[in-house]
Amino acid sequence: MKAVLCRKYGEPDDLEVGEIDPPALTPDGVRVQVDAAALNFPDILMVQGKYQYKPDFPFSPGMECVGRVTEVGADVPDIQPGQRVIAHPWVGCFAEQVVAPRQVVFPVPDHVGDAAAAGFGLTYGTVYHALIDRGGLQPGETLLVYGAAGGVGLAAVEMGKLLGATVIAAAGSPEKLAVCESYGADHLVDYSKEPVRERVKDLTGGRGADVIFDPVGGDMTDTTMRCINWDGRLLIVGFAAGRIAELPVNMILIKGCQVVGVAYQRFSRLQPAQSRANMAELMGWWAAGKLKPHVSMTFPLDKAVDAMKAIVNRKSTGQVVVTT
Repeated sequence: MKAVLCRKYGEPDDLEVGEIDPPALTPDGVRVQVDAAALNFPDILMVQGKYQYKPDFPFSPGMECVGRVTEVGADVPDIQPGQRVIAHPWVGCFAEQVVAPRQVVFPVPDHVGDAAAAGFGLTYGTVYHALIDRGGLQPGETLLVYGAAGGVGLAAVEMGKLLGATVIAAAGSPEKLAVCESYGADHLVDYSKEPVRERVKDLTGGRGADVIFDPVGGDMTDTTMRCINWDGRLLIVGFAAGRIAELPVNMILIKGCQVVGVAYQRFSRLQPAQSRANMAELMGWWAAGKLKPHVSMTFPLDKAVDAMKAIVNRKSTGQVVVTT
């Protein structure tokens, strides 16, 4: 089968497209003929050797996809060949086939387009787990979203509004903020031109945000303790900036706030029943038209490197998708 291959840690340009044997089917596995796969920032970190999960070489990036089931393992009674599914096996989706554990495979209706479906499971699953399970976001609270025009950031803006929060979207250009506004953001902060801390304090009457969704890290996290409300929750989702910030623990004490890790991969593995319940609710919202995945760019499999560069160079909004 054709696949994007990482043979050594490096940059997207070090990847190649080649032929490899299809992955072996496991007893709890579902073989999916991939139609489209979504690109997430951790895919780039995995290629660079900076992600916590380090698969054996050679591996194909791509954490989530949509496609048709062609085969199921002996321990999979409730998924059938021919079904259209989304899956997020965390690696291997930039290929013509992938084998995913049953617990991260979810049927989807045929009328949903490939591009929108490809990035739904991992992206919205992460945001649901962050805002509801970990952050306990309540109606009427203020949610601050860093990297608000990215894949998980834009989903956090959208879901924050669905949950009844006032959403402050922070992104790096007017064009990106315009997308955030179209997804319901109440307030916009361009952190390339204005200090986030002062702007958030102004918007909240000096209180700060109740919940902060942080997939960026670095300088963004450094400012957080200065613009979080008493009893606030800082959700550590990722480190797209490349630097892992060191938080002043005295400020955590003074603010009476919580710093909460959002490790969706471990959550879905360690608490599969809860993860699947979350996804069932997300699917219901999606079917009701309450969630609308945003895809800004699509690339063929042969151009997967260009897809990665679009994210590295901050050229995309929402999801970037690779089609097979």
